[in-house]
Amino acid sequence: MATPIKEWSKLEFGEGRTSLGDEPKSGRPKTWTNEENTTRVDELIRCDRRMKIREITLKLEIPKSTVHEIVHDTLGYRKVSARWVPKMLTEDHKLQRVEISQRLLQRCQQDNGDEDTTHIGVGPGGDFQANNNLFDNLITGDETWIHLNTPETKLDSMTP
Repeated sequence: MATPIKEWSKLEFGEGRTSLGDEPKSGRPKTWTNEENTTRVDELIRCDRRMKIREITLKLEIPKSTVHEIVHDTLGYRKVSARWVPKMLTEDHKLQRVEISQRLLQRCQQDNGDEDTTHIGVGPGGDFQANNNLFDNLITGDETWIHLNTPETKLDSMTP
């Protein structure tokens, strides 16, 4: 009695087959990661940087894992939640800060010389307190300049 393996080997190798490796198969390719799909994914992302991987999958009708591989591995895009923006002050910005600081200093010196000038501030317990010193009630801050094309979502910030 012949075993299934013997029957298979007679069929396969009796017809001239010489290799045990897989032969090319018809039908769907093993991988969807090819140049055409990579180009299509890249075009979609460049048209709408807010597009999600799930949306690309539905639009191009290719597997989510393939879209993820193309976006992250092939195209090299990555999600960036936040970016640090370096503070690059121009000479105009620096001069403006000096001018404002000098005006505040002059006002404080004037207020300290005038006994009738009283400023209202919030004390440590949250209650309002009268104070003759403007510096005790002064809050300062710093401006952060953000590039106009700040991403609205994580996908927006994907960069090649």
